[in-house]
Amino acid sequence: MFRLKFLAFGLLLLTSAWYGLSHLQSKDAVSKPIRYIRIEGAFQYTDKEKLKQILTPEMMRGFYHADMDTIHHLIASLPLVEKVDVKRVWPDAVHIQISEQKPIVRWGNKALLNKQGDVLIPDNIAEFKNLPLITGPVGQEKKLLEIMKGVYIVLMDKSMQLAEFHVNDRRAWRIKLASGLEMHLGRKAPLENMQRFLTTMDILGEDKVAMMASVDTRYPNGYAVTWKPEVLEIDWKAIAAKNKT
Repeated sequence: MFRLKFLAFGLLLLTSAWYGLSHLQSKDAVSKPIRYIRIEGAFQYTDKEKLKQILTPEMMRGFYHADMDTIHHLIASLPLVEKVDVKRVWPDAVHIQISEQKPIVRWGNKALLNKQGDVLIPDNIAEFKNLPLITGPVGQEKKLLEIMKGVYIVLMDKSMQLAEFHVNDRRAWRIKLASGLEMHLGRKAPLENMQRFLTTMDILGEDKVAMMASVDTRYPNGYAVTWKPEVLEIDWKAIAAKNKT
């Protein structure tokens, strides 16, 4: 019977644990059992029970016969694991170092992207619901991530937070802010279209922008606004007169 026992456990982001093993039944294990497994690393998403499950068969083979390459392969195949180092340590221990991937955005409904734009498939995408979302054509992950980073910075300069960045098959852009405001930017000069809207924010004022449900910038000389249902009629003449003075 394989038993895991925590002797030390820190924060999820800085984990160090000693696991004790007992009651190993195989003949080899009795002659030279593995008594401890030390697992270290900055890991947050790797499931501890799944680690226990995949380690058990090899650990029961004993100190000399447990296959370190097999252990390495099994852990490296877990979702979001980036690097693994496995060592047999005399007289009765195995040390395992785990480094995880660091997802920065969601890619579609089931995947994630790291900062290099590599696609990662987690066990449970719901854990990452607070990350920004990108959707777009398959194979364009790296390119769209770089574009999204630029859009994110531009919006931050206006104290706006990007929540979603969508590019359809026709390469038309649509973004959504954390505030709920949607911007339809189109496929012709979408960055310029966004900048044109942002330059009018000082004229409109934050209170007016907060009343907007969506903005369609796919016009050569302006944009169309859909207001939230509760917004009353706006006196545009008063706003224009205010900005002339």
